[in-house]
Amino acid sequence: MPQHARGSLQPSTCPHEILFVELVRTADRLSRGPARLLKCADLSAAQYNVLRILRGAPKGLLCGEIANRMISRHPDVTRLVDRMQGRGLLSRIRQAGDRRRVVVRIAAKGLDFLERLDDPVCRMHREQLGHLQSPQMDRMLELLRSCRTKVE
Repeated sequence: MPQHARGSLQPSTCPHEILFVELVRTADRLSRGPARLLKCADLSAAQYNVLRILRGAPKGLLCGEIANRMISRHPDVTRLVDRMQGRGLLSRIRQAGDRRRVVVRIAAKGLDFLERLDDPVCRMHREQLGHLQSPQMDRMLELLRSCRTKVE
């Protein structure tokens, strides 16, 4: 059987597939820096994401709301929140009117973690993307958001 019929080694001729592969490769490369930085703080990217989400929601959120705001889908936000609560980064509050509804809030320790990470994370992203000019970043943001709205 000819090589091309079984699993071609030739690059794709589909421009959409080429673009997709480049986006995934770029995201993978860019995510390595934060992963290393967060590992030093004993946080996963998902945990860091939860802390950032909750810092922006001082009244707290339900687990489902946290899951909807995550950068990457996480299969078990409840278990993730459990581990983070065990470390003192989050707290849970049962709703008075409906005891089944549990609001998750960032704890003081979680806020301290984020404060210590804010500058190093910003510096790292500036090193990664600082070569882009503001109009380039604005255009890239516009294009990426446009891609996401088509698939959400």
